[in-house]
Amino acid sequence: MSTISQTDGSIAKTSYTSTETAQKPSKADYGNIIGSPELSEKAQKYYEQLKKKYSHMDFILVSMDKKEEAKANAGKYAKTNRIVVLIDTEKIEKMASDESYRKQYEGIISGAAAQLSQLKSSLGSNADSVKTYGMQVNDNGTASFFAVVDKSLAAQKKRIEKNAAKKAEEKKQSEKAAKEKRAEKKRAEDSSKADTDNKAEDIITVTASSIEELIQKINNVLYAGMSDNVQTEKEKQIGQNIDFKG
Repeated sequence: MSTISQTDGSIAKTSYTSTETAQKPSKADYGNIIGSPELSEKAQKYYEQLKKKYSHMDFILVSMDKKEEAKANAGKYAKTNRIVVLIDTEKIEKMASDESYRKQYEGIISGAAAQLSQLKSSLGSNADSVKTYGMQVNDNGTASFFAVVDKSLAAQKKRIEKNAAKKAEEKKQSEKAAKEKRAEKKRAEDSSKADTDNKAEDIITVTASSIEELIQKINNVLYAGMSDNVQTEKEKQIGQNIDFKG
């Protein structure tokens, strides 16, 4: 609250009284959160420094009672074209007070970020079907990884390739081409409607304890999605298991 006194049309004195500066910072100051995390003043200052240091990443602060929930629903917190970092209050508190622990875990974050940045090139054309990536900082000095995959994009790509090859052949047979185009248009319309209806089922979160494992699971999901063969229930589960080891 501020009060301003004015004499003869000019500002004579400005005085400020505030109780907000003495209050504990609100939870909203933490940015993105899961649960109701609380940090000490020292830890909050460090957390702000950490987020600035890794400004290309989106940090989400997790309360201790929500750690398992965060792991199980990691993909919900990912953002397109941003690497998400899930980290709990206990680690932030210890990183703020223990220099050795801080160096260790900042090294984990740096290393994981570098690996995720290189992941796109490792996936090749399949990278276009991955909506976003993220990591979980574990209790045992490791990082786990997750990716949100849209398998409908891979299926769509395959349809486009098949259509292109079919159209090339159709040019040789004009009468057949006209008929095939009409049929293909109808199939495409039906397929597009099916894609919309099943969009939620096409979005899959894969998780892994290493980048190599994550790449394998992403490819498994996409290859399964592109397959014209009927899959067994076991095959449908490939790449969908939560296997964080934190």
